[in-house]
Amino acid sequence: MIDVFSCRIAGFGVAGEYIDGSAVWRMFNQAIAGQSPPMRISTDHDPLFRFHRWLANLRILDVEEIKSVPYAPMSHPFIERLIGTIRREYLEHTFFWNSIDLRRKLERFRAYYNDVRVRRCLNGTTPAICAGHSSPSTANLAHYAWKRHCDGLIETPVAA
Repeated sequence: MIDVFSCRIAGFGVAGEYIDGSAVWRMFNQAIAGQSPPMRISTDHDPLFRFHRWLANLRILDVEEIKSVPYAPMSHPFIERLIGTIRREYLEHTFFWNSIDLRRKLERFRAYYNDVRVRRCLNGTTPAICAGHSSPSTANLAHYAWKRHCDGLIETPVAA
């Protein structure tokens, strides 16, 4: 799940079993854990989003569901781009053993993506700064160190 305004990954939902309406709702709860529910959520026309429990829980949380354009898989460009970024930059370079391991590794990538990875569309800042968090200290080119992210797959310079 992504916050479109700040380009911040809000959370991931992972399921290792058969997906039904209950599993979709559990994944949504995993994605928003520790946060207030969104005011609006954009979904596609998958039958999973027509289950009674999904619709009832959205009504209870007072979340407005906005449907994408039917038969147009590219009508969610932000999600499509995020999925491609996660695949190219992380999942193609690392192994995961089960859904628990995948969830743990995706949380590490989320921390890197939100707090460290700068975005050109945000004028060279991170999604965390755009969402209102404080900015990290600037590294001096004479005194810096490398910080490892995502189990050493990605390294960035930091102030030493």
